[in-house]
Amino acid sequence: MTKIQYGNGSEISQDKEINLKDYFEVIKSRLWIVIVFAILTTTGGYFYSQYTSVPLYETSTRIIIGTENQDMKTLMVMIKDPIIMEKVKNELNLQGSAEGIASRITVEQVDESRVVRISVIDTNPEAAVVIANATAKTYKSEIVKLLNFKEVQLLSEAKLNPYPINESQNKVVMAAAIFGIIAGVGLIFLLDSLDGSVKRESDVETILGVPVIGSVSNMNKKKFVSKKRKAKGYEVRSESVDVK
Repeated sequence: MTKIQYGNGSEISQDKEINLKDYFEVIKSRLWIVIVFAILTTTGGYFYSQYTSVPLYETSTRIIIGTENQDMKTLMVMIKDPIIMEKVKNELNLQGSAEGIASRITVEQVDESRVVRISVIDTNPEAAVVIANATAKTYKSEIVKLLNFKEVQLLSEAKLNPYPINESQNKVVMAAAIFGIIAGVGLIFLLDSLDGSVKRESDVETILGVPVIGSVSNMNKKKFVSKKRKAKGYEVRSESVDVK
């Protein structure tokens, strides 16, 4: 709490507590700035996400490997082995290296069971399905030749998943909208701090050092004409009452 010393020696206390109502009025007076900033940044974020983000699609197939846990890891690693990937690449006439194809594949054991999930991520949802199914079938046939292991069964084939897994586009748009709102509010307070005009009675007391005992309402041509029309309307109604 601070005290203001006036010319007549009187003092008045002034709270430095944050007046949320004043802040609200400052934002309300230039709310259009926030709206314009939010629209511009949201639009920019939308187009940025459209041009820079590539949708990725994921699908998976399941196989059953009939072995104990101690051999399961070795058999799972073999799924992404270059020998298997080269077979898949040649069968599907895929572009790129076998390592590149393997980097799009994830192999994981389902709930410590004998079921193994082979997941494929690709920019083309149909290509992801083809690669996943081809990998499972190739692995089943090649593992017999490599390790003479025949306990592999195809459990379920991969299906088309039309929904992208990277929903970061919406996050970019939302982040851009929030940034626009924050930037708009910041600009409003910057303009308000640079504005030297007196807006509140407390500002007059602070600058002049005298208490405010009265105020004159703001009047412009539009308000004057409106007020004059209202007064004329009251006058006409008053005369009508006198005639009756």
